[in-house]
Amino acid sequence: MSKKPSLAAVRWLNPDEERAWRAFRRMMIAVQFGTARDLATLGLSDPDYEVLSTLSERPGHTSTLREQAAKMGWSRSRLSRHATRMEARGLVRRAPDPADGRGCYLVLTEHGLDTLKDAAPAHVASVRRHFVDRLTPEELTTLEHIARKVAGTAET
Repeated sequence: MSKKPSLAAVRWLNPDEERAWRAFRRMMIAVQFGTARDLATLGLSDPDYEVLSTLSERPGHTSTLREQAAKMGWSRSRLSRHATRMEARGLVRRAPDPADGRGCYLVLTEHGLDTLKDAAPAHVASVRRHFVDRLTPEELTTLEHIARKVAGTAET
């Protein structure tokens, strides 16, 4: 038996909803493309920067592979492959996780922290250029509220 809904049961988007959806998608693509292109000039990918920046905020600059993958919305195997490439560049290292025999910790190296410190000013300028400075403070507040609501993290 098919799990696809019948065409009659589909709640199709009305023109306003479709325009909003497409505008949202174009916005996300434009911002992600612009910031990724700017990071690439620094020798980093967007996932590289995400790993470096989130590890820098953690106690001991350490996170389990499981926690980091969940934060990024990636599978552990995908992050593990990416971490291998980052390890080869000296940005992170792995350490055994005594609580999980199959897991490991990702640890930010001094080189990784230096790389992040060097990249952060340019990344913030990129985020401003492609996103923040294009919106008013009120629009940013509204967008944050919408993003939290859609992500299911809105404060009640």
